Amino acid sequence: MKHTKCYIKEYPRPQLVRPDWVNLNGEWKFGFGEEVEGSLGLQGKLPRVIRVPFSYETELSGINCQEQHSVVWYARKIQGKAGKRSILHFEGADHDTEVYIDGKYVGSHSGAYSRFSFDVTDYLTNGEGLLVVKCTDENHPMQVLGKQRWMKESFLCWYVQTTGIYKTVWMEYVEDTYLTKLMITPDFKDFSVHFKVAVNAPAQDVEVRFNVSFDGTPVQTASVWASEVENCISVRLDTRNLNYQVAKWCHWDPNLYDLEISVYKNGVLTDMVGSYFALRDYRAYENKILFNDVPFGAKLLLDQGYWKESGLTPPSEEALIHDIETAKAMGFNGVRKHQKVEDERFLYFADIIGFTVWVEMPSNHWFSETATKDIAREWIDIVVQNYNHPSVVTWVVFNESWGVRNIRCNAAQASLATGMYYITKSIDTMRPVISNDGWEHGKSDILTLHNYEQNGERFYEIYNNLDKLTKGDCQNWQQQPFAEGYKYEGQPIIISEFGGAAYAADCDGHLDWGYGNAVKTPEEFLERFKGLIKAIEKMHISGYCYTQLSDVEQEVNGLLDE
Repeated sequence: MKHTKCYIKEYPRPQLVRPDWVNLNGEWKFGFGEEVEGSLGLQGKLPRVIRVPFSYETELSGINCQEQHSVVWYARKIQGKAGKRSILHFEGADHDTEVYIDGKYVGSHSGAYSRFSFDVTDYLTNGEGLLVVKCTDENHPMQVLGKQRWMKESFLCWYVQTTGIYKTVWMEYVEDTYLTKLMITPDFKDFSVHFKVAVNAPAQDVEVRFNVSFDGTPVQTASVWASEVENCISVRLDTRNLNYQVAKWCHWDPNLYDLEISVYKNGVLTDMVGSYFALRDYRAYENKILFNDVPFGAKLLLDQGYWKESGLTPPSEEALIHDIETAKAMGFNGVRKHQKVEDERFLYFADIIGFTVWVEMPSNHWFSETATKDIAREWIDIVVQNYNHPSVVTWVVFNESWGVRNIRCNAAQASLATGMYYITKSIDTMRPVISNDGWEHGKSDILTLHNYEQNGERFYEIYNNLDKLTKGDCQNWQQQPFAEGYKYEGQPIIISEFGGAAYAADCDGHLDWGYGNAVKTPEEFLERFKGLIKAIEKMHISGYCYTQLSDVEQEVNGLLDE
């Protein structure tokens, strides 16, 4: 495994790396809302201890309590650094987060799946302070929940909720003028790259310089004056000293360019960050997926990103690497990250190992004006934060009409799905976007279908010609491929959920969640799997996504156990 030049182990934001940082994970004071009086909470007088970043519902948190508590408190001391700005980052906290230092309100954030940050320099008296975090999470189905349950007990394919901090909390230290935004858009056909950057204090005397190299060989330098909120520059890469074949990224040959970015204020260096990018092209063209201009067959696994001991939080970087390498060893070339926005380090390892990823918006489950606003706001943050990763090849906005249950005939809900499609395309023109994965699509670059028929021959009968694939067959499956007013326009077709065979040996004394009659032996499973794969191969479509990588709680239909 070949790391990028800027890689730092455990660093949580691998696409914009600074060496001057501190990881705040570890032991924090903790308390449930009903056992903490507000003023005492702000003083950090909390009765318990928790291991951040694991939510209290998990074993690795040290608490391991699955009861729902709508309010949780955290506290610990943090340190600033003389002469530097102190930036406090939360990779993820569910759902509404308030941040205080020494009892003073710093800021808040709503949502579970996007990073948020605060400049806390002026709150750190004498260079230190008591950080207190209060999280409120009602687990209401109007929220963007994903697979988190909103009832007291887990049911069907919904699991134990995640409350409060569940991703890394960290600090970094910067000068007064520093880079705040980096969006990288490679042009595979032109061997060029487009940089969009911003600094915290743009001015006529602020310059941003770029230094691109490949495997230690200089490729290009460039610079732009940061006198506006956003600044853009396009540069052609000088690849004359490189072999053409090693200049591209694909899942079997994941070549990456290293990038160093320096910020100068009046000629004085004030910031230096490391990053990387790749030249690659992945797009829907007519009825095919093209990967670097070659037709590509997606062989994906549904991956929900849960671990038995830690829930939604990866227990280690090694756990992330294990999932990717195991999936590749089984012959798959990517995952559809289902109902979760994964730790960004997963995307880094997918980048360097060579593994394609579909990023999916976790669903709400009730449609409302409030939910619409929350979806749009959080999804835009998710797309921007994960934009630079070459492994990310597809965006998925909705899944199986969750949160838009009447999308087929409700114009407002269909407009939301299609509107989110266009919002995503306004940010990212490089990747296909799926408006509603599985059925009842609005505007969508790929037609995706879900079906859990367990018999390969019957599976093929349902979808054995283009007409059945694109118009639906209500005798076998009640959902239609498109919402009213939309129709097939020649898109690539992918069976993006199928299989899901329950495995009897993993059931805890009873048949848990899975599809079909539970298989009892590896041989029986492989025979069923073989029949389904052969059926899809005969359809001559653009690929498939098998459910799923691993068992999750009561869902025992994984290729791996928990």
